[in-house]
Amino acid sequence: MLMSNIIDYYSSFDEWGRLDREPLEFIINLHYIKKYMPSAGKVLDNGAGPGKYTMELAKLGYTVTLSDITPKLVEVAIEKAAALELTEQFDGFHNLNAIDLEGIPNENYDVSLMLGPLYHLQKEEERIFAVKELHRVTKQDGIVFVAFQSRMRMTINSLQSPQQWKPNDNMNTIHEFYESGIFNHSDKGRFTGAYYFNIDEIQPFMERNGFESIDLIGSSSIAAMLSAEQQQYWAHQEGNEGLINFLISKANDPFILGISSHLLYIGKRK
Repeated sequence: MLMSNIIDYYSSFDEWGRLDREPLEFIINLHYIKKYMPSAGKVLDNGAGPGKYTMELAKLGYTVTLSDITPKLVEVAIEKAAALELTEQFDGFHNLNAIDLEGIPNENYDVSLMLGPLYHLQKEEERIFAVKELHRVTKQDGIVFVAFQSRMRMTINSLQSPQQWKPNDNMNTIHEFYESGIFNHSDKGRFTGAYYFNIDEIQPFMERNGFESIDLIGSSSIAAMLSAEQQQYWAHQEGNEGLINFLISKANDPFILGISSHLLYIGKRK
C-alpha cells in the first residue's frame, strides 16, 4: 500500500471529530498518559494527526513538538493551537514520516508519543525503523506511549460486519488476514493500508528495540463489546462517570486486551 493513499485518506477524514464522536478511546488513553507522565518536560507527539492529545498536554504546561506525515493534519494542528491559545507551548510543527524523523535531535524528549504510525506500516522493517527513531529522539529513561491495533478485534469486526470490511467478507481472506495482519480495504475512501498486531507480539517487539515495558492497555476496554444502547443503559443506571471509571480500571486487564480495537503500550527508553 502506497503511503500516498494513507495521506489522501487522512486528508479527507475528520480525525479530530472521530475522537469527539467516539470519546472513550481518547478518555482512557489520556488517563493513562497522565498517570505515567513526568511532572514537567519536553514532549514529542509523533504521528499526532490534528494534535488532539498534543493540545491536552500543552494545556498542562508541557513544551510540545508535533509531527505528522499528512500536511493537512499539521495545518489543522497549527490552527487548533492558535484557536486554543496554545501556540507558545509548541516547539515546532513538522511534516515528517515516523520512519525518518529528520531534523529531530537525538535524546531530546522526556516523553514521546506515537499514537498512529504503526497502524499503517505494513512492512516489518518499516515498523522497526519507526520504533528505532522513537528510541533515538527520546531521552534515557524517557517515557513512551505507542498505539497498536488488535488483530483479534479486527477479526471479530470482520466476522460481525463482513460487508463493512471487504475483502474480509469470506473465510479465505479472513484466514489470510489473521496470519498476516495486513488489511487493504476493497472500497475506496475507507480505512486502509493497515497492520494489526497480535497481543502477545507487542511487548516483545518494543523490548527488542530498546524499551522496557511498563503497561499495556486496551483503549476501548470492555466497551468494545457493548452496543451504544447497552452503554447508554449503564450510563443511565450508574452515571456516565461511574461507567467510565470502571472501564478505565479494567483497561489493562490482560484478558480483555484482544477485544479492544486500539491498544496503548507504555514503556521506558533504555
